[in-house]
Amino acid sequence: MAAASRTVIRGGLVITATDEVEADVLIEGEQIAALAASGSACAEGWTAEHTIDATGRYVVPGGVDAHTHLDFPFGGTFSADTFETGTRAAAWGGTTTIVDFAVQSRGQALRQGLDTWHAKAEAQCAVDYAFHMILSDVNDGTLKEMDQLVAEGVTSFKLFMAYPGVFYSDDGQILRAMQRAAGNGGLIMMHAENGIAIDVLVEQALAAGKTDPRYHGEVRRALLEAEATHRAVQLARVAGAPLYVVHVSAEEAVAELAQARDKDLPVFGETCPQYLFLSTDNLAEPGFEGAKYVCSTPLRPREHQEALWRALRTRDLQVVSTDHCPFCFSGQKELGRGDFSKIPNGMPGIEHRMDLLHQGVVEGRISRRRWIDIACTTPARMFGLAGRKGTLAPGADADIVVYDPHAEQTLSVTTHHMNVDYSAYEGKRLTGQVETVLSRGETVLDRRTWTGRAGHGRYVPRSTCQYLD
Repeated sequence: MAAASRTVIRGGLVITATDEVEADVLIEGEQIAALAASGSACAEGWTAEHTIDATGRYVVPGGVDAHTHLDFPFGGTFSADTFETGTRAAAWGGTTTIVDFAVQSRGQALRQGLDTWHAKAEAQCAVDYAFHMILSDVNDGTLKEMDQLVAEGVTSFKLFMAYPGVFYSDDGQILRAMQRAAGNGGLIMMHAENGIAIDVLVEQALAAGKTDPRYHGEVRRALLEAEATHRAVQLARVAGAPLYVVHVSAEEAVAELAQARDKDLPVFGETCPQYLFLSTDNLAEPGFEGAKYVCSTPLRPREHQEALWRALRTRDLQVVSTDHCPFCFSGQKELGRGDFSKIPNGMPGIEHRMDLLHQGVVEGRISRRRWIDIACTTPARMFGLAGRKGTLAPGADADIVVYDPHAEQTLSVTTHHMNVDYSAYEGKRLTGQVETVLSRGETVLDRRTWTGRAGHGRYVPRSTCQYLD
């Protein structure tokens, strides 16, 4: 067998969740072999076929986006990014691992849904990928299947308190799934909104002639997110199970998580860049433009943003994912003209997460190490990828980003690589940009030139949650 090729990244500031050090990185084949202080005898002695000059740059782990929806069915259509286009855009933005959601259709086995998602992703992905499982039909058969999936490396299961008639599970179903997860080591992920009450408010709003996109945010009340979050926490306590609440958007919901964590409960929360940077002002943009920003949980008034940033600093929120679920404005978002409830729920963001969070560093909202923690290291630990993903250490996969902290860029639909006809951040100026990306030691983005390929990405089975260890 031929010896593995060697690459050295020299002269950069290596940033992990715990350290910042001027260091060189040696890569052998697909893995990191060693790190050594720049200029040290050890580092100077390394020889390699390829050398990457990272002088004046950060060297950081590839991002782990633990919440994506590629080629996802919703509202009579499918999200606009395929596994090929979505993972390519992820890599352009410095994300080298995604965890997407396989869907169990009602009346089907979990296995059918998982097999469908494997078929969608196989040979398409430019970066590595794994799956969560959406449970939309909790019954004796699917509860038994949960055990089988955990054993195979699908170790997290998403349930919905929203979308009655589609994905919704009632409290009894949720409790049963949580009890099963408590026994098999799985992690329950919860979309926490009171969907039954929201449907009443939707019906009332439409009857009153309130049909514009901004009413999507008004009916999906922050208090109904908080109530559902509280209920999910209590059900998890009864079941003796850990809980991960997805796309937390409201200060009141953060307070429920903080209260649970003050009791030392294994309760975790994720937010997304759209809730940190966008608001109901966007939903209220005139001429149906607000439809671009319809997602659930919805965008909140601007004053919620500071509560979310604070929760990231205090670790009451642990992860920032994208909930990337793009629908084109033309032909997809337009399905809801005259009825906001028919606008497909979802926004594009897989390409911009690392850069937007770096802007939080630039603005003094989080530290550089916290940036890496919430975008790379903790999602890897939370979803059983630690040791391979989310850090720079010997033995880890060589998923590495060379990041220019001084580059200036303006986000735009004309320059992004997502398969969607608008940018949610059109015209937003950022400081910092991904320059070079390695996925398992292979350069997929070389100084802003694409060198990757569909099929490079591999499926990664996951262990159970390592954040509890």
